[in-house]
Amino acid sequence: MIPIDLRSDTVTRPALAMREAMFYAEVGDDGYGEDPTVNRLEQLAAELCGKEAGLFVSSGTQGNQIAVMVHAGRGQEVICDYQAHMFNSETGGISALSGAQPCPVMAPDGKLTPELIEPAIRERKMNAPQTALITVENTHNAAGGVYYTPAELGAVHALAAEYGIPVHMDGARVANAAVAQGLPLAELARHADSMQMCLSKGLCAPVGSVLVGSAEFIRQARRYRRLLGGGMRQAGILAAAGIVALETMLPRLADDHRNAGQLAQAIATTRLRIDLERVQTNIVLFDTAPLGVSAAEFIVRLREHGILAGNAYGRNKVRMVTHHDVSAGQIEYTISVIQRLAGEAC
Repeated sequence: MIPIDLRSDTVTRPALAMREAMFYAEVGDDGYGEDPTVNRLEQLAAELCGKEAGLFVSSGTQGNQIAVMVHAGRGQEVICDYQAHMFNSETGGISALSGAQPCPVMAPDGKLTPELIEPAIRERKMNAPQTALITVENTHNAAGGVYYTPAELGAVHALAAEYGIPVHMDGARVANAAVAQGLPLAELARHADSMQMCLSKGLCAPVGSVLVGSAEFIRQARRYRRLLGGGMRQAGILAAAGIVALETMLPRLADDHRNAGQLAQAIATTRLRIDLERVQTNIVLFDTAPLGVSAAEFIVRLREHGILAGNAYGRNKVRMVTHHDVSAGQIEYTISVIQRLAGEAC
């Protein structure tokens, strides 16, 4: 039996159209700016996001950290949510690479608001670090895939503008946020000075993200990509899959959201604890504590039935992520197994 892999949408495999595009991709040396497929991908992503320019990078983490390197430096501070991927899951990159320090803010639902941000903005004093950047994560992974609305993002951006501070959006799953709200990507990206979006995950490309922003921002970002060893040569082979992702894969994210909603609703009928209001896109977080078992124990039981899930954010939190390679029928099977296991647990 082939396992049903719900650990993450990072496990998606490239679609046939992507493999064909990669095989036939026209390539050149991207180090000289001569790979036409990379150039096309960067232009397409920038246009979809309403920005002047884009930069193809190897991963979302690389895109985020390059953005911080452009916006912030030594003796400066980066405001982020305390559960943010940039703070918790990028190996301390903010301090290690930029020399800046993170300023984590407690946001119960993962979303920063002006009321939470403003007290964290530093006064300009000789002995205090300078607030150089505000970051938001959309959708928010650790909070269960919740998204920012344009109004919420606009309020953060307006506050940042008052203080002359740029905003960077970790948009690893911003495509999910856009599709869930029926919005173009540009409607969300316009409230950030820079943004990275993953082409892998739900969009199914095998590798890469695109960092977008102003032409000057991308000029500086390109230099930092080189510093990090991220300069690629005939990268059009990879960029070709990203083009297919942006041109064809966004609408189908709605299927993943429906599957996640169905899964969450079924979990809510068991003794497992779940916050249905947070299941807004393709991530489902639930708590095994009411069953008297740990997440690790529950995950082992799921694996015995051919289902892979992830242990996330504490002893009792299980994460499941729906994606292109999980069908509606597999979701139904997963529901039947969870309901049985939740009923048997003591």
